[in-house]
Amino acid sequence: MESKLLQSLNEGPINDTGSWTKDQGLPHDDTLVGAILRLEGLRMIVSKINESKITAPTAEGSEIIEKGSPEYQIFQAIPSGSSKSKSELEALSKIGFMQAMKSQWIAIDKASGAVTRKVEDISDSTKDQLLHVRDHPEDADPKIVDALKKRKLVSLSNRKTYTLTKGENFALEVVKPAADLTAEMLSSGSWKDTKFKDYNLDADATRPASGHFHPLLKVRSEYREIFLELGFTEMPTNSFVENCFWNFDTLMVPQQHPARDLQDTFFLSDPATSRTFPEDYLKRVQTMHEEGGSESIGWRYPWKRDETTKNILRTHTTAVSARMLYKLAQDGFKPKKYFSIDRVFRNETLDATHLAEFHQIEGVIADYDLTLGDLIGLFSQFYARLGIEKLRFKPAFNPYTEPSMEIFSYHEGLKKWVEVGNSGIFRPEMLIPMGIPKDVKVLAWGLSLERPTMIKYGISNIRELIGHKTSIQKIQDNPVCRLDA
Repeated sequence: MESKLLQSLNEGPINDTGSWTKDQGLPHDDTLVGAILRLEGLRMIVSKINESKITAPTAEGSEIIEKGSPEYQIFQAIPSGSSKSKSELEALSKIGFMQAMKSQWIAIDKASGAVTRKVEDISDSTKDQLLHVRDHPEDADPKIVDALKKRKLVSLSNRKTYTLTKGENFALEVVKPAADLTAEMLSSGSWKDTKFKDYNLDADATRPASGHFHPLLKVRSEYREIFLELGFTEMPTNSFVENCFWNFDTLMVPQQHPARDLQDTFFLSDPATSRTFPEDYLKRVQTMHEEGGSESIGWRYPWKRDETTKNILRTHTTAVSARMLYKLAQDGFKPKKYFSIDRVFRNETLDATHLAEFHQIEGVIADYDLTLGDLIGLFSQFYARLGIEKLRFKPAFNPYTEPSMEIFSYHEGLKKWVEVGNSGIFRPEMLIPMGIPKDVKVLAWGLSLERPTMIKYGISNIRELIGHKTSIQKIQDNPVCRLDA
């Protein structure tokens, strides 16, 4: 193939390889394309791709070109001067039988059902039309092409041919350049007359195998950047196991609260309890629950140490916030801004927007003279940077914040408002036992990571984000998360 191409190019340019292969009696296939690419790589030729749309026979049409049309085969199945039954012929091809009847090539005796030839000789026009379309697609009659398309015998396909001209290294014989300098070339001196293959410094390198970030990790990274830019310090949240003291009691959640039940909390069986606590702080928390203090009457119930020592899988990262605020008070209070993004666990019923294991974005701001208006302003600015501007705030109740409010964002996929967070101002009953000054206010919030990710990536069911229904291909194809400023 390469030799034939070079011989033809020596006589002049090849304007269209489609016409050239037809004149040469060669197929326009991968062998030709491979030869063109090899010669072009050696700079012996220069190629230009010509693309066009052509009408070509389908697989069924090609079969008719080879064997004849169904009606032609029906006609040939009837011996001259004899007959065949209608059922026999229809078993061969019902369409062919109908077309042969329509063309009046055959006739049927209504009484006996015998089918005979009506004419002695026919021309297979369908085959002839297909041959013409295949060999001369540019001259095909549009009406005939439309009729063949309706029968699904031809279809429109892409046609790629090449225009070829001589290259800078054109020669009638292919001399493959050497790829490497060998010891023999150096010892014999033949390297001086050897033509070496050029290095293609513009070629793309092989892309190395690599991992792909999950959409949650991409959005998590953007959240962290926003918090860090706003001057927040990240809290250590690497302990999934917590005890009821830090998870509930320090937050003024009463020991009879429904959230502590098995329906909402995962309890550990081994180790079932914790032993070490800051005893003076524990006593102050117990007193606040049982008797109150600082104008609060507390919860007025007998507080039990056995209940506070139970180990659980943390239901929120607010337990970490409580630890950090207690440490801040012991070290001497200074205004601080903390955040964390980590996993929490709740015994939830799984549905399109709930999982038993999910991520919580926790934040606290401890400073003087803060109000709920500061919290609303922070959320409006924060979510705007995520590209989420449809927000609503709803009053709510939390045992450890007063006032409290829930944050909702509109989900375009679900066509409804979805809760994306809970927030409020920590109650004095929680802060005073820690040793936080009375005139300090602590804004606190817990946001979802999964639901904003669903909104950002257009995912309607949270189970398609995490779990066995997650599309690996979608994880690979999703672009890096870019949150609009």
